[in-house]
Amino acid sequence: MKILEGKTITDVKGFLANGIYSGVKRSKKLDLCMIYSEYKAKASGTFTQNKAKAAPVTLNQQNIDNENIQAIVVNSGNANACTGENGYNDAVKMTEKVAECLNLKKEEVLVASTGIIGVPLEMDKILPGIEESSKILSADGGENAAKAILTTDTFSKEIAVEFTVGGKVARIAGMAKGSGMIHPNMATMLAFITTDVNISKNLLDKAFKESVASTYNMVSVDGDTSTNDMSIILANGACENEEIISEESADYIEFKKAIEFVNETLAKLIAKDGEGATKLLEVKIKEALTLEDARKCAKSVVSSNLFKCALFGNDANWGRIVCALGYSDANIDMDIIDVFLRNESESIQIVKKGVGINFDEDAAEKLLDSKTVSVVVNLKQGAYEATAWGCDLSFEYVRINGCYRT
Repeated sequence: MKILEGKTITDVKGFLANGIYSGVKRSKKLDLCMIYSEYKAKASGTFTQNKAKAAPVTLNQQNIDNENIQAIVVNSGNANACTGENGYNDAVKMTEKVAECLNLKKEEVLVASTGIIGVPLEMDKILPGIEESSKILSADGGENAAKAILTTDTFSKEIAVEFTVGGKVARIAGMAKGSGMIHPNMATMLAFITTDVNISKNLLDKAFKESVASTYNMVSVDGDTSTNDMSIILANGACENEEIISEESADYIEFKKAIEFVNETLAKLIAKDGEGATKLLEVKIKEALTLEDARKCAKSVVSSNLFKCALFGNDANWGRIVCALGYSDANIDMDIIDVFLRNESESIQIVKKGVGINFDEDAAEKLLDSKTVSVVVNLKQGAYEATAWGCDLSFEYVRINGCYRT
C-alpha cells in the first residue's frame, strides 16, 4: 500500500466532485459539496446513534440499501436537524434535484448536512446551488469538496492510498470534517470515502462497518454525539479487477487494510482538530480480556473531561486516568494495571499495579507539552488491544462553543 501525497477523492478513477458557495454560510466560505461516480456504485454507511437524528440521516438509512448509489450532496452551515416533516421533505428535495441534474433516480442519491441545529434550510439557495454544482463537477474538484463540508474545522482532512487487488492497481481516498460535538459511536463528523475496487455489497458493508468501529467510533473531543454524524463509502469497480471480491480472500484482506488506514488517518485528523485543541491524545489499552473491554477502557479515558483538562495544563494527574478506567464498565482488575505516558521519544511510568509511583514531575510536564501524547495502559489480563483518539480541553473550546450560534 502506498500513500498518495496531495491526492483527493477525485483521484480515484470514475469520481468527480466540487465545492461551491451557495449562500448558506454567513462567512461566504464554500458550503455545498457534490460527489458523483460516473459508474454505478455500491455503498455502505454508518450513522449517528443519537435518537434526535437529522433529516438527512433518516433519509440515507432508507436509500443506503439500494444496489446503486452514484451521488452524494452535502451542505454545511445548516444541520437540517430537529426541523420536523418540513426538514425531511427538504432533504428529499435535495436528492430529487441532484437526480434531475445527473439523470439518476432520487433513491440513488445520498444527502448530508452539518451546521446549526433547528434552523430550516434555505432551499432558495440550496436548490440553485445543486444545479450550479452539477454543471461543474470535475476530476480536479476534490480539494474544494473537502473544504465545502467544513464548519468549525481549522483544516481540511484528506487521505488517498493505492494498492493492488486482482492484479490491478486500485485506490481508496477519503475526506472528513469534524472538530466539535465529537464522541464515540459517531460524532459532529462526516466522512466520505471513494474507491474503484470491484467488491460485493455485503463484503463492502462488512469491511467498512468493522473499520468504523475501530476508528471513528474511537474518537472523542467533548462527549457530545451529534444529530448528523455519518460515514459513507462508494465503490464503483472502475479499477476493473476481473473477479469481484465476494469472499474473504487475500484481495479482501488488502482492501480491508487500506480502508482501515484511510479511516484511522481521518479519525486522527478529526481528533487533532478538536475545537480549541492544542495536542492530540492517543489512549492505547493492552492485554485486555476482550476487545470490548479494551475499547471500553480506551473510550473512557479519552472521553474524561477532567483528564483532558489536566492534559491541557501539562499536569500528569494519573488519578484521573485510573478513575476513568474504574467507571468504564470493563472487566478489569484495578490492582494489577500499569500506566505510562509517552511521546515520540520518551516513556514515563506513572502507575504500577494500580498505585501511583514516584516519577520526575518536571520530565512528565515536558512530555505532556508535546503535540501528540499517548497514554498506555497495560491491563495484564488477556490478549486484546484497542486505541482511542481525542484531544485536550482548552479555554478556546469554551470560547468557540460559547458563541457558536450567535
